[in-house]
Amino acid sequence: MVVVRALAAALALLAAAPAARAQDRDLSREMIVADPAAPVAGNPKGDVTIVAFLDYNCPYCKSSAPALEKLVRDDGRIRLVYKDWPILSESSVYGAKLALAAKRQGKYEEAHRALMALKGASRPHADLDAAVAAAGVDMPRLLADAKASQAEIVTLLKRNDAQARGMGFPGTPVYLVGPKLVAAPLDYEGFKDAVAQARERQKAR
Repeated sequence: MVVVRALAAALALLAAAPAARAQDRDLSREMIVADPAAPVAGNPKGDVTIVAFLDYNCPYCKSSAPALEKLVRDDGRIRLVYKDWPILSESSVYGAKLALAAKRQGKYEEAHRALMALKGASRPHADLDAAVAAAGVDMPRLLADAKASQAEIVTLLKRNDAQARGMGFPGTPVYLVGPKLVAAPLDYEGFKDAVAQARERQKAR
């Protein structure tokens, strides 16, 4: 698992105000699982929620992404919440902003998938732009949306960061599978098993 190595540029963007970072509401289970600003995929009424804290420069996030997407598609009863947590480099922050701006035109998943598929880390911004554009995202609209929603996007990234650090996550990836915390990359069977365990725990309540 990747240890948090936030660079100065990323820290400057994501550092929350000393008092604000500990706000109960931002760190509540409700905001972690059901933040209205967070992108959601899969079945919005699924019986198991997976919350994924990810970074577009994290090789372990990238290796696990296809398996997670496939399970969500195959299972049909999983609600997937994406938490962009760009902690590894400045390009991580740039990628997160691209994906969240693409959400404004209903293209978050397309942008997310394209960025996760890029090989290597800390790619130039132009490479990230090209990947998102090739995924079918309207780039002129994305740029306009990014500018118009800059404050909202930065606030969401700060909130994701506060939640992850408040829960003591050491780095990416981290998956909350129902009540189960998995701080490691998983393959298809690993995700499937974690979901099965979450369902068994829910039955036992």
